[in-house]
This record gives sequence, structure tokens and C-alpha cells, in this order.
Amino acid sequence: MQEYQSWHNQTSDEALCALESTLEGLSADEVMLRLQTFGPNKLPGPAQRSQLLRFLSHFNNILIYVLIGAASITALLGHMVDTFVIVAVVIINAIIGYYQEGKAEKAMQAIRQMLALLASVKRDGKHQVIAGEELVPGDIVYLEAGDKLPADLRLLKSHSLRIQESILTGESVAVEKQTTAVPMDAPLGDRFCIGFSGTTVTSGQGMGVVIATGAKTEIGRIGGLLYAVQTLETPLVSQLGVFARWLTLFILAISVLMLLFGYFVLHHDFTSLFMAVVGIAVAAIPEGLPAVLTITLAVGVKLMAQRSAIVRRLPAIETLGSVSVICTDKTGTLTRNEMTVDTIVTSSEHFTVKGVGYAPCGDIEIEDSVINGQDYPSLKELGRAAALCNDAELIRKNELWSGDGDPMEIALLALASKIGIDRNKIRNQWTRTDIVPFDSKHKYMATLEHHQGQRALIYLKGAPETILSMCLKQRACGDEVERLNTKYWEEKANTIASRGRRVLAFAIKTVEFQHTVLNHEDMQDSLIFLGLTGLIDPPREEARKSIEKCHRASIDVKMITGDHAITASAIGKQLGFRNSDRVLTGQELDNIEDAQLKSIVGETGIFARTNPEQKLRLVMALQANNMTVAMTGDGVNDAPALKRADVGVAMGKTGSEAAKEASDIVLVDDNFATIVAAVREGRTVYDNIKKVISWTLPTNAGEALTIVLALLLGLNLPITPIQILWINMITAVTLGIALAFEPTEENTMQRPPRLHDESLLAGGLLWHILLVAGLFLVGVFSMYEYAIFRGYSEALARTIAMNTLVVLEIFHLFFIRNMYGTSLTRKAVLGTRVVWAAVIVVTLGQFAITYLPWLQTVFETQAINLFDGVLIITVGVIMFFIIEIEKQIRLRVWNNSF
Repeated sequence: MQEYQSWHNQTSDEALCALESTLEGLSADEVMLRLQTFGPNKLPGPAQRSQLLRFLSHFNNILIYVLIGAASITALLGHMVDTFVIVAVVIINAIIGYYQEGKAEKAMQAIRQMLALLASVKRDGKHQVIAGEELVPGDIVYLEAGDKLPADLRLLKSHSLRIQESILTGESVAVEKQTTAVPMDAPLGDRFCIGFSGTTVTSGQGMGVVIATGAKTEIGRIGGLLYAVQTLETPLVSQLGVFARWLTLFILAISVLMLLFGYFVLHHDFTSLFMAVVGIAVAAIPEGLPAVLTITLAVGVKLMAQRSAIVRRLPAIETLGSVSVICTDKTGTLTRNEMTVDTIVTSSEHFTVKGVGYAPCGDIEIEDSVINGQDYPSLKELGRAAALCNDAELIRKNELWSGDGDPMEIALLALASKIGIDRNKIRNQWTRTDIVPFDSKHKYMATLEHHQGQRALIYLKGAPETILSMCLKQRACGDEVERLNTKYWEEKANTIASRGRRVLAFAIKTVEFQHTVLNHEDMQDSLIFLGLTGLIDPPREEARKSIEKCHRASIDVKMITGDHAITASAIGKQLGFRNSDRVLTGQELDNIEDAQLKSIVGETGIFARTNPEQKLRLVMALQANNMTVAMTGDGVNDAPALKRADVGVAMGKTGSEAAKEASDIVLVDDNFATIVAAVREGRTVYDNIKKVISWTLPTNAGEALTIVLALLLGLNLPITPIQILWINMITAVTLGIALAFEPTEENTMQRPPRLHDESLLAGGLLWHILLVAGLFLVGVFSMYEYAIFRGYSEALARTIAMNTLVVLEIFHLFFIRNMYGTSLTRKAVLGTRVVWAAVIVVTLGQFAITYLPWLQTVFETQAINLFDGVLIITVGVIMFFIIEIEKQIRLRVWNNSF
């Protein structure tokens, strides 16, 4: 048996011959042989790792090693509570990662479930119903409305057969199928003689021969493509990996150098020196940072859920903050996924129809003037044709309008209501006695209607070129009839189509009341052309505003759709897409080399008639230009690109399970505006993560430098290791976490996205760490030396130094809350409830260990008098003003933040 790669280019007879099959179907013996050759009609699953290895793999991270090292150090110091907390963080992170893993396997499972469970076939000349898994190439399969195709088929018969293929092509309207072969280079959406596995029959009947099963089907091929796609590491995960490696090396290097220097040069006692070096490590390691980062992401996830976006993978929300280009589908995301009539042309008027979606609400205008549809006989007659030559239903439920049937026919019912025609009333007046269903061969639908007043009419709707070829006359003013002006109608149809509209033509014919049977011959003469309608899936009202927000935020937006180029371009112009005149089709993409595509992908705003490989290739071309890509989609055809993108965004309402499982974020409302809101939230999360890091690192650096300087100068430690552990614990779980709840800053969506490879420790942040660590060092040592100068005991001097450090951290928190603006505003000073709650908790904790006797014993502290307390706060205020002045100079002179 031969195998063709392009079955759509073969005739029906050639396909049957190549498959060694007949219309009578395969024999039972032949089926068994082919099952052994091709295997069952199901998708193979990927090799699975053991659950234990999957779990243990989440400990293989240098940041986890740092945490384990911190736990070991605290255990050596005898602080088992801290050890338990750090170990708990490590285990919890591993558990979360374990349950979030396996996205590709879930996507594959979702695709496998899309294969039909049952199939109606012909074998040995008899009709049978078999399990979908038992199908083999060469089987003859029957199709009816509502069936899900069990395998890829070369269609042999088609009677008004329409198949919804949006899961593969992205095109919202069901495709009319035929049996005639199409050109070899026809894109997936134009292979009208092929039925694809997993798609659904919306109307009509058909028969086809199986050409591919299981992994060989189009859905199976996409599944294999999805499994082969490499998931990119998010910027946050990548940056934290780099950060953790450098932090580990730095801490180890400093610790070893101080141990060697102190022992061989300064000749310190090794035991006390070793404990001091351990104190340096404890001070430098931000034990609570991973937990605070996880909480920051979790807070963002909760806020995103309130905005109708469900985050499936924690780091993805932060990645949104660095998105520099959004690749979006058209249907349902930028548009409403509801067809609407917005243009009507008669022989003498051009009407504009307002209102979008299926709701029968909206004015009809001529040259911006609202008119009454009942005052225009030609418009009224066209509306009656739209209502009667129609099989759809318009449904109202809880003030919401929806439809049952073909989307274009539902839109025509809404149009009839806008004209002023009550469909229920007109159906009671007119009785349908016969129908010629729409068929791709004749390209029209006709109904025979009988009126109670002894009248009989034939109504037609269909392709303009077909209806025009059947008419000799056209409706003029009133009930007048005149000679058909074919040139006029062709020009009008071309104009409507050039604006991305789908064009329908309407005609009418009067017949004898006794006429009750409708044949094609009845439409060959005496037809009167009524007019044209233009239909479009209208853009969402909020989508244009959201695209404008993206442009202000220096985020490019590109449309990648399976729909036609003209339709995509028209929607792109309405929504304000850049470079919307330049549309690249899938066929054109196949003729472009990767190097050339990399250079032109940024200059093109719209890509049409694209298949899964082309979508994936476009995403990779954008990433090759160092761009962070967010990709939206709803179909199986979108899954590989969703997985490859830095952030995959699936549609919650209309999205396939495969798309959802391959994505990082799911939009509950399928709305592009929600993506923009998610980007804003992503930038906020990243800002807050950066605030946490910008607050934590200077603090830890200041603590470590305090000990280092004391060792180098041969001084007593101004703060003991146990006191440092207390500070790290109390401030990390309060002040650090408070930053996770910071609101969005005003200029968040006016800033350009950060670079994909931008380091967390950029030059501005490194300078800030050095500046603040130096100020901490000066503040702590100054207060410590002040206490010694006043003759205070060592314990009281250390208590003053410790409280000075905590106060400096509190004032540093109020500074870091506003990295891109001033901290000296009423709003900034008042802060948030969470910030003040954290400050109160820290203050109470410090009062407890400073003044409660049993805690004084544990932490070796003594009570501080009022004057020294005020002096400590004054040191914090001085540091705050110094770093605030430095920030304003940096922002205004060098225009540089962290």
C-alpha cells in the first residue's frame, strides 16, 4: 500500500487505489493485517520518569544548595527552629515544582482524548459501528452532523458537509467540504477534500476513506511537534540561577579569605574565628529570600485570578513583566467570535448597521443619519429574506443573546430584528414548504415559503457571483423592478470583501401558490436580485484601547491567525495594529529562510493562514531577536507555539484542553484586554521582587561587612551571630513579605519592558547595595562606638547596634517602596496597611527581646533608655534622606533607576 504525503492533491479514485481499498470497505482479514502494520488509532504517550526521580530533581538547584548550606550553619549554631524553617522552605518548593511538572505530558494526554471513541464504517460491504482505536488506513467512514472525525479522511462523498476546523486552523466559520482535489501547495485551511481527526461536523453528511490514524494524523503530528518543543526557562528562574551561583561563590570566597587572613595574619583563636566566619555566612545568606519571592508570586497569582487570568506556573506571572511582543490570535481574542452584519447594499442605498454581536440592538444609518428600516421597502424585503431563508435560532437568556446554528445565519436574524422584523411573527405568517440546503457545489440556499394570503415566494441567499448569474432583474425603488446592473453589484461586492467582510447576496422569486416542491430548475429564471450584506466578526471594543496601552508600554502586538489575509488585515486596521498593510501568509513564510525571517518578523504586524509549524517558527524568530514573547491561542494548532513562547496564554472559554495544558496562563474571559492587565500585574510582581531583593541584599551585605570589618580591625563583634539570625528571621517574615503586597506604581505601563537577559544585579542595584551597606556599616559602628564611649556594657552596646540595624532596615523599606519616584509624598509616607502591620510586628519584636528579661537572657541584650532610642531613630532618618537625595539625583540627572 502506497503512502501519499499530499492526499489533498489526489482524486478520490487515486486515493482509494493507493490505499488498496474500495467503496465496499476492507475485509476483516485485511483490517487485522493493517492493525499489525499501523497499530491502533491512538497517540503514543511519552516515556515517564519515576515519581521519586521527578521529586528529587527539584532539589538539583544551586539556590537550594545555598539554603541547605544555611540550614546546616544554623544547625551548627544550635538554632534548630531556624534550621526547621529553612528545610521546610526547601521541601515546600520541591513539592510545588513536582506538581507543576509534566506540562507536555498533560498536553499530549489532552490531545489523545480528542480522538473519537466510535466510528461508523463499512467493512465487508456492511455498515458497522466500531471503536475509534480499531480504524486503519483504507477504512470507509460515514459522517453526520455532530460527529467528531475519528481519523484523517480523504472525502469521497459530500452532501452539504460543513466541518468546524478552528482547533486546527483558527478560522471561526465552519468549512464547506467537497470531493475535488486541490493544489499541492494548498494550506491546511484550504484542503477542502480532507477531513481532519478531532474536528466536528456541523451540518450535512459525508463519506471518506481513512488516510492516516494515530500519530500520523494532523493532530498526532502536532502532538509530536508539541512533545519535541523545548520549554524555555523563564527570565526570573534564569536570573535567580545566576544570582544564586554568584552569591554562593562570593560568600564562600569571603568566608575562606577571612578564615585564612584571621588565622595566619591576625593570629586569632581558630574556634572563635571559625564562629565569626560562620556569622559572616549567616549574615550574608538571605535565608528568607526564596520564601518571600514565592509569596510575592503567589500574591500576584491571586490578583491575576481576580482579573480573570489563571496562572498555572508561578514564574510565568513575573515573565509577563518582561514581555516585549504579544502574538495574539484573532478569533475570540481580538474579536467577539460572533458574526455581525455591518453593511447592506441595495440598488440605490448603502446602509451602515450599528451594534455588535448577536444582540438584535443597533441603529441603521445612511450617511450617519439614523433611519427607520420599515420606511425602506427594499431594506424590509431583504430583512424578510434574511429571516426566512434561515435555519438558525436566536436565543435570549438572562439579558444575554446567543444563537443555535450557523454564526452567519444567527447574525442575519439579529439584522432582521434591527430592521424591525419580528421573526416569530413572520414565521407564523409564512410556512416553509420545501428547501434546497446550502451546498458547496451550487453555493446557495433556497426556501419555498407560502403566505396565509395565498402568496408563494422563493428566497435565496448565497455567494454573490452565483446569485448574480441566476438573476436578470433587480429590485428598484418600492416594488419596481429593473434590469440587473451586474457591474454595479460586482463593484459593491468587491468593495465589501476588500474590507475583510464576508459577502452574502439575496434574491427572490414569485411562484404559483400551488407550487409546493422546490428544485434547482425553479431558480433558473425570473429571479430578482435584492441586495448584498457584509458580515464580520467584530473587534472587541476594549481590544483597541488595550493595544494602544501596549504601544505606550513599548510592547509590540502581532496577529498570528489561521484566517484569511484580507479579513485579518481589516481587523488589524480597525484595532490599530502597526504595519497592518503588510500581511505575510503561511505560503510566503515557507519560502523565507530563517535568517531572512529573523530580520523581517519585527516589521510585519499580521501573519495569516498559518499552520502549527509556522506559528512555532514565528515565535522562535522573535525570540532570536532577544524578545520576550507572549503567545495566545485556543486550538490544538496553537499548542506547540504556546509551549515554546516565554508565556503561553490559552483561552478559557473556547480553548481546547491541549492548548490549556500547554500554556502558562489561562484567560477565563478570552479577552485581549485581560492579557494587557496581566502584563501590568506581571510588571508589578517583578517590581516587587526587585524591591524585595533591593531591600534584602543591602541589609545582608551590611550585616556581613559589620562582622568583616570587626575582624579586620581586631574589634569585638558589634552584633552576635544569634542576634543576626533573629534580625534575619523577624525582618524577612515581616518587612520582606510586606513588599510582596505593594500596589502598582503609576508609571508602570509607561516604561519599556526590561531586556530579556537583564541581570537582577544590574549596575544601579550593585551601586545601591554598596551605598546602603556602607551607610549601615557607618550607622551600626557609630552607635556601637558611641555606646562604648559612654561606658555602656558590651551587651548594651550590642543591643543598641542591633536595634540601629533594625531601624535602618525599616527606613530602607519606606525608601525602597518607591524605586521609580519620590518617597517624600504623603501617599508614600502613609504606606499601606501591610507595611505598617509589618513595622508594628518588628517593633514589638524588638521591644520584646530588648526589655523582656527571659529574652534578654537568650539574646544577650539589655534595656535601652529613651534618649538612646530617639538617637537610634535619628540615625535611621539621616540614612533615609541620604539615599533619597541620591535617588533623586540619579533619576533626574542620569535618568537611571535600579
